Amino acid sequence: MAQEFFSPSQLIIIATLLAAFSGVPILFSFLSASWTQLLSVFIMLSASFVGLTGSILTLLSGHSFLQKYFCTLPFSELAIGVDPLTAWFLLPIFCIPGCAALYARSYWHADQHVCNVRKMTFFFGIMTAGMSGVVMARDGISFLFAWEIMALAAYFLVSTEDEKPEVNEAGILYMITSHTGAIGLFALFPLLNFMSGSWIFPAPASLNASSSLSSAVFLIALFAFGLKAGIMPLHVWLPSAHANAPSHVSAAMSGVILKVGIYALIRTLSFFYGIPLWWGACVLIFGVVSGVVGVAFAIGQHDLKRLLAYHSIENIGIIFMGLGVALIGQKTGSQAMMLLGMSGALFHVLNHAVFKSLLFFASGSVIHATGTRDIDLLGGAARRLPYTALLFGIGSVAICGLPPLNGFVSELLIYLGFFKGIQGEGGAAAVAALSAPALALVGGLAVACFVKVYGIVFLGAPRSEAHAAKHEAGWQMLLPMLLLGVPCVVIGLAPGLVSSALQRASFTVLPQLVTTNGNSLHELLPTTMITFAGVALLILIAIIAVWYQRKLKTAPLDETVTWGCGYQRPTPRMQYSASSFAEMLTSLFSFVLKPQSHRPDKITGLFPEHTKFFSHISEAMLELVYIPALLRLYNRFAGVRKLQSGILQQYVLYTLITLILLLLASYV
Repeated sequence: MAQEFFSPSQLIIIATLLAAFSGVPILFSFLSASWTQLLSVFIMLSASFVGLTGSILTLLSGHSFLQKYFCTLPFSELAIGVDPLTAWFLLPIFCIPGCAALYARSYWHADQHVCNVRKMTFFFGIMTAGMSGVVMARDGISFLFAWEIMALAAYFLVSTEDEKPEVNEAGILYMITSHTGAIGLFALFPLLNFMSGSWIFPAPASLNASSSLSSAVFLIALFAFGLKAGIMPLHVWLPSAHANAPSHVSAAMSGVILKVGIYALIRTLSFFYGIPLWWGACVLIFGVVSGVVGVAFAIGQHDLKRLLAYHSIENIGIIFMGLGVALIGQKTGSQAMMLLGMSGALFHVLNHAVFKSLLFFASGSVIHATGTRDIDLLGGAARRLPYTALLFGIGSVAICGLPPLNGFVSELLIYLGFFKGIQGEGGAAAVAALSAPALALVGGLAVACFVKVYGIVFLGAPRSEAHAAKHEAGWQMLLPMLLLGVPCVVIGLAPGLVSSALQRASFTVLPQLVTTNGNSLHELLPTTMITFAGVALLILIAIIAVWYQRKLKTAPLDETVTWGCGYQRPTPRMQYSASSFAEMLTSLFSFVLKPQSHRPDKITGLFPEHTKFFSHISEAMLELVYIPALLRLYNRFAGVRKLQSGILQQYVLYTLITLILLLLASYV
């Protein structure tokens, strides 16, 4: 047998180094920014190809790799590793940035963005390498280093257009929340070290979850990693960051960075056995709240990218639902719930990364052609952007969880997990019975939201001549969208292609499924039936489309004016707007959304003066909860701030006093 030139783990390490180096050439100011941007794209595409190859080989073989390194710091050893769970998360980590780099070559070309393209390209590669480093880290110190590299690089990417005040505010909010979550990690890893006796991560199912320290680890991990993942109500940084970053950066943040938080939570949960029921119920409740409220906020948005950002919160909620099902299955001893829940969560991690990145790329194409993100100023874009409209439609169907695309399959796994839970007894059955309708509600609201978005943005007539679509995107923007649209269809039609790899990743988290020789994913998920039904549905749609086209060709032609509500001269302003379409649904959730309407003072006479009406959905949690609470805290500690005098000698004194107290505490 011929010896392999590079092992899968070596390929992944090489890909990480390539990604980190990809933005270096463009830093040399004496070189042409356009050519060095092209070189950076080539290096990032090479990193994606090499990294995906190593990840796929790892998933196919199921082998794990662990390498420890001596460290001169007082933290014993450092370790990195690759296993099927790591490889599963590396798929979007290497796929999405590669597509985004190619997309940016046209969307954020160096010749049109001279002031910030160097910074953005460099930190994009650093962020990709940081994400890869997080999922490969096998000790707390390496994890923290990679985590901070990822967070800082993402901050500079969010703040790409830092000359705009709203972008600076989004960047500052992101940085504050990132470091708030990092504070939790400084408590999490010492606790794990105390429980296991090492900074190296514990083996799966090696720690007892019944102790109070284990509960503390769970709650801290839920807070720190939930903040990074954007779970509600810890989501406050996400809408503004995704909306104000360049569209390809938004795709990478929504499609990948949020999943790094999911990975870290799953990895932490894998350390424990004997997980109590309240852990699973807590994760499931967070998922239900995030799913329902997230999609409700999305329906009320006027900003195209902010709407997509809230759908990320919704889909993170769906992933949490799957995790909750798996944790409840561990407590009740249901192997089917464990495998279905964990597989559904992991599958939705990959599917969401694909279709949400596709949607952000397509929205970037719309913004590139129209110059605005305001949905109420758009309309009729499909006439000038036919390929973008088609690809956006594919992403819309996928994110709504409709067959025959990939979002349907991952949500089906979670539904099946709920149904297995309902067949049980006690509290687990009650929780599953209440959660399944919530997931159905999320799907229904998502359909309503994307009917609104697609209808207003791509159909009808342009609402503003200044923002009418002018041109279709170039091939460098369309090709990445196509590369993401194809998996949406292929995975949806043939989920059996990835079921074995998905099962290996789930077994990494739940090793007890391997030792007990329980059900396999092939037995629990009807992949053949899904493929048959999906193909039949596509054939039926094709037959109806062909019949309709022939019907149109033979139908008599006539011209008339559409019904204009009694107006003799209908205009594009009489079309449905984002507010009018969503008014009924936003009113149903007004107790959470807190919509604000700005109405004209008074309309009188036969010919009233020009006036306007507009509504706004504020970020209720941030504006009504966090900011008032922080202001009260700020005022309460006004006296303490006097210690920050700006005098260097005082700060040296503070350091000396702290050292003395720590020395005294060590001897007590």
